Amino acid sequence: MATHAHAARRLAGERSRALALGGLVFTAGIGSMATEICAARLLAPYFGASTIVWANVIGIILGSLAIGYWVGGRLADRRPDRRTLGWVVLGGAALIATIPFAARPLLDMAVQGLDQVSTGAAVGSFFGTLVLFAPPVVLLGMVAPFAIRLWIADVRAAGEVAGKVFALSTAGSLLGTFLPALLTIPLLGTQRTMLAAAALIAFGSTLLLGLPGAVAGVALLALLAIPPGAIKAQAGTIYEHESRYQYIQVVQQGGVRKLYLNEGIAAHSVWRRDTVLTGGEWDMFLVLPPLVGRRLHRVAVLGNAGGTTARAFGVFYPAARVDGVELDPAVTAVGRRYFGLDDNPRLRVFTEDARPFLRRTDTRYDLILVDAYRPPYVPFYLATREFFELVRSRLHPGGMVAINVATVPDDHRLAEGIGGTMATVFPEVLGWQALRFNRLVVGLTRPMPRTVLERRLASLAPRLRSLGAIFAAGNRLVRPAADPWTDDRSPVEWVTDRMIVAYAARGGRLDDRYLPTTP
Repeated sequence: MATHAHAARRLAGERSRALALGGLVFTAGIGSMATEICAARLLAPYFGASTIVWANVIGIILGSLAIGYWVGGRLADRRPDRRTLGWVVLGGAALIATIPFAARPLLDMAVQGLDQVSTGAAVGSFFGTLVLFAPPVVLLGMVAPFAIRLWIADVRAAGEVAGKVFALSTAGSLLGTFLPALLTIPLLGTQRTMLAAAALIAFGSTLLLGLPGAVAGVALLALLAIPPGAIKAQAGTIYEHESRYQYIQVVQQGGVRKLYLNEGIAAHSVWRRDTVLTGGEWDMFLVLPPLVGRRLHRVAVLGNAGGTTARAFGVFYPAARVDGVELDPAVTAVGRRYFGLDDNPRLRVFTEDARPFLRRTDTRYDLILVDAYRPPYVPFYLATREFFELVRSRLHPGGMVAINVATVPDDHRLAEGIGGTMATVFPEVLGWQALRFNRLVVGLTRPMPRTVLERRLASLAPRLRSLGAIFAAGNRLVRPAADPWTDDRSPVEWVTDRMIVAYAARGGRLDDRYLPTTP
């Protein structure tokens, strides 16, 4: 009987140990992936959400996990103690909980150079991720090997135990990926998602620590009551919101409202009460309709944002029907509330990504205007030969496409890459350096003699004729690229960061320059 009782107690102990360690591994998996998702969200308002930023986040998280695996294995062999692992996990939870509060001052300092000289996002996002996220992820990475060491009671079951640990960790990681992305970040925001993940990890440590883990979990849950700390607001901020896609900010200075997204380098929409002209890049598109050579019927604006371009078309070309395509419904809502989005009764807004919208629609347009980038990055899939082939298939004969491309003085590699790629699809492509930091690249489905171009521009509304004259004098023919960008290889981020970093190294600044339409 004693033998049976001893065996029963041993079996109960093994089950209890398996339950505790399995639960800990599962919650640590949730926490590590939730931290990675939140890392990209936390960095986006400062450095954007380009491929380079994501590469930094993923690379540092993976590197931190690798270090954690190595350190955790060594520590487990030296101190195979349940409470040691519990304190490691609790330390990781505490560090995750500090990130939302430490991030703002740290990233404000990191991005200060970006505001002044527009340095690339690569360096800032790398060190921001390294300082903020590497330490807690290293601690969470220690959990799996430590748990395996504590779980194994018989070396003959080592493979089975390792399989269970990695299965539970991966299952937790899956939950930590989808829950924040689909549910908690949209509903609660990034700060509270991170605090909730930290509290969950702390509660997981109670399986090994008991009361200290429970107390820590309750304390971290209490932090959810703290209002989320927004990014440092600009003077005149009248609206802030974190949508599923990005951070949104509306700033009013005098009679002018501006829409900023994420890192806030450039305005995405501008509103003035008494005029639709801005003096900025949105006015560039207004010179194009006469070049179609007939009455304008259908226009697509890919990257509608707050509707600045669509609003102007409603004034200068009121007969044209405008399809505004905007990925983020929260931006559209801000446009309706603050930027007169509904002032153009001929505007229809589609909540879609630009390229899938074009692929889905059967509509043919006279003009397709592309302004869908997050400064300074053009989405790579809107700068490829396949995209421009799709665009051309959605244009009427004689129609045109125009894309607003970021540049820096004396370095136009991005615009040249996009223009050269476009010229492999369209029979004639024109480039116009309208502003220091903006080039308009125009693809024509039919070549247009200079005399015809100048004659059609002369029919512009009086308030736009000076702008038309500048376009007529300043546009240049773009030659086809020998190696056009494709869906397989479109080095947009790489070219953009090289361009910006080189400009910053020369001491360049984001000086304002306006078009002659400035009211």
